[in-house]
This record gives sequence, structure tokens and C-alpha cells, in this order.
Amino acid sequence: MSNRFASGKKAIAECDVCGFRYKLRELRDVYVKGRNTHIKACPQCWDPDHPQLKLGQYPVSDPQAIRDPRPDFTGYAESRALYNPVEGVHAIATLGRVTVTTS
Repeated sequence: MSNRFASGKKAIAECDVCGFRYKLRELRDVYVKGRNTHIKACPQCWDPDHPQLKLGQYPVSDPQAIRDPRPDFTGYAESRALYNPVEGVHAIATLGRVTVTTS
């Protein structure tokens, strides 16, 4: 069975980005947003398609806000706005000697 195209083992082509000559099989297609641009690039010029260019392609549900939020209530001891010291707990620590001189 015959092929529609020649094998291209020795075919030479130019990189569409830098213009240097390479074997045709060494050049790679450039994709932008998952679509082939039909630009052939050499291994030095070729960059993979960046994942950030695919934003919006897939549905993402990432809610940021809370519906009907309420302000922080300071009546609870767990609240960050109210500090309740604990009775009967004392801490003693020593670090060393400190000498203070004033002139």
C-alpha cells in the first residue's frame, strides 16, 4: 500500500521563529490556547502551551463570599475581640542578669 506523502527523512525546513535550518522532523508545532497555529518551531524556540492560557475553558465554581454575613460578636469567650485572662495561673521565667547603667 502506498503512502500519500514522501517519508521526509532528509527533508530540511526553516524554523518559523528564528529562521535557522533544521530537519523537518525536528521542528514542532506551536499551540496557543490548545489550537494549532501551523507555525513550526525548532527545539530552542518551541515552548509548550501555558496552562494559564486555558483559563475559562473548564467550569470552575470557587465561591469567595458568604451570603448574609454577620459581624463578630464579642460576648463569647472564643471571640477574637474579647480577652479573658485565666485566674490563678502565674508564670515565672528567668533569663539571666541584666545590668542597666545610666549616666
